Amino acid sequence: MSFSDYRSYSRRKLLQLAGLAAGSTAVSVACNAVTTPSEEISAQSSPGSSPDSAAAPETAVPAGSGVSRVVLVRSEDRVAGTRKAIDLLQPEGITGQTVFLKPNYNTADPAPASTDTALLEALVQELQNAGAGQITVGDRSGMAETRQAMQTKGVFELADRYGLNAIVLDELSQADWQYFPPAGTHWSKGFAFARPALQAEAVVNTCCLKTHRFGGHFTLSLKNTVGLVAKYVPGDSYNYMGELHSSPHQRLMIAEANKVYSPALVLLDGVEAFVNGGPEAGDVAKPGVILAGTDRVAVDVVAIGILRSLGTSSTVAQGSVWDLEQIKRAVELGLGAGSPDQIEIVTADSASQTTADQIRPLIVA
Repeated sequence: MSFSDYRSYSRRKLLQLAGLAAGSTAVSVACNAVTTPSEEISAQSSPGSSPDSAAAPETAVPAGSGVSRVVLVRSEDRVAGTRKAIDLLQPEGITGQTVFLKPNYNTADPAPASTDTALLEALVQELQNAGAGQITVGDRSGMAETRQAMQTKGVFELADRYGLNAIVLDELSQADWQYFPPAGTHWSKGFAFARPALQAEAVVNTCCLKTHRFGGHFTLSLKNTVGLVAKYVPGDSYNYMGELHSSPHQRLMIAEANKVYSPALVLLDGVEAFVNGGPEAGDVAKPGVILAGTDRVAVDVVAIGILRSLGTSSTVAQGSVWDLEQIKRAVELGLGAGSPDQIEIVTADSASQTTADQIRPLIVA
């Protein structure tokens, strides 16, 4: 597609989306007087306190309701696949909304270890041409130094070119973290979540297709959310990531961190995948797919089906997809589809449909 053709295409899309209701997809969070997480933990633990009153709100997609569409596009071209997937999905809640864009920069290694820069640029173009307001892109790396990883991936150059706000979450002030108490979770002291994401009117989660050898088992859209959770908050010495990665409940905690927001769009890059190892290196396969949806449970379930079709680690391959701890806990929390009957895989060509037909038996309970 030439640039002029693309601009014409984008104007048509903008007209299609212009009439959509502009509903906020990020959970609204009350911003009262700021206290440090340690102070809030103490307050929640004091006699007569009511932790449940400050618990994370439910998201807008309860398990058991409706059918979630997951677009599957067969493509070796990340840019073309991204454009086609979004065009097929036609996500709502983008036009006129401020957007927080969450990539995967655990490290700056090439995809599938981290978000491909050309894919990210295409996604930004799609969002802007759909009429999005100010876009903020930000992350917190797990294995790398975040600013260096984002620099290496060209994020700041991309921000300058497209007028984005690029932020390094490790560098946020204390006031830029929202504390959520431990009640109803396996986080012993609760967790702190990046306010810029919570305050955005739409959150876009773009993730990779890979396994995770450090206890997560797989790192897809649910796991990508962990990059929005603080490792440290200024003024609080507690290491939240240290707890997560040493806990036998790690996979449950991953799902629980997702309670506090609902994405407007999930875009998963499956052009390449780590089928063993991960998250920064592993055994590479080339399924050649892009997934898009608004239900992160449905997207992750389809992605796990793809991993299983390729031959993957025993922790991902064994048992029902719906019994895997990240998925099971996410369903319990009402974060998305609760059964294979609630997932519709949408395709637009025979190659994509063939892949969908191969995946469908692998995600049946």
